[in-house]
Amino acid sequence: MKKPSPKQLTVLDSKQVTPNMQRITLHGEALGEFPPECVGSYIKLLFNSTGTTDLNSVAEGQRPVMRTYTIAQFSSAENTIEVDFVRHVTDDLQCGFAARWAMNVQVGETINIVGPGTISDMSTEADWFLLVADMTALPALAAKIRLLPRDATGYAVIKVIEQADAQPIDAPTNVKVIWLTDQESLVDKVESLPWLDGVASVWTACEFDSMRALRHYFRNDKQVPRENIYLSSYWKQGVTEDGHKVIKQQDAKNSQ
Repeated sequence: MKKPSPKQLTVLDSKQVTPNMQRITLHGEALGEFPPECVGSYIKLLFNSTGTTDLNSVAEGQRPVMRTYTIAQFSSAENTIEVDFVRHVTDDLQCGFAARWAMNVQVGETINIVGPGTISDMSTEADWFLLVADMTALPALAAKIRLLPRDATGYAVIKVIEQADAQPIDAPTNVKVIWLTDQESLVDKVESLPWLDGVASVWTACEFDSMRALRHYFRNDKQVPRENIYLSSYWKQGVTEDGHKVIKQQDAKNSQ
């Protein structure tokens, strides 16, 4: 199987921006090739099978282990990107490659990436907007909400680990931003919101089981047109990204 063509980047900065979020700033001349509007797009970080960034140990014909993250900020002038990582430690070493790297990396170290790839924009042909995310998708939601019309109305519901993980969101004045913590159900909160008049445009990215429950709610209970719904699961509890990818593919086939 052909290896992806990697871009090697250097860590310029690493800081803990909230109790459970680590922000890494990466630099490289290859970032000069990125499009100006790449904030909110995704990149894949490349690791070897033991979770380090040395790709020399990846055997010929094998692919590196890839972990997907969102570009939170981009500077074409400085050739830098910022990437946010949820800080967590898991017993399954395969599940925590990127988080462990982000929590321990030192300035000057390098990592290879591929990308960027893009995700679908929200439909703006709507009367109001509903954005839903957990902490893994917070950078993507922050990017999408900035693109809404300034007179937009609706909700942004964001689940974080604890209240101190809330970050400033550049939302239109009439889009109500609602923060939840790990003790609260993302699905229950969304379903409890007053449904506004007119056609809704929905953007949702979160854990797999929550995504499926919300998909049923939007499609079946509220009958939001499919062209007005973006749904993605960014992870599944207890499953590696590779395993999650297989589950997502099967789910996509079954939900047509």
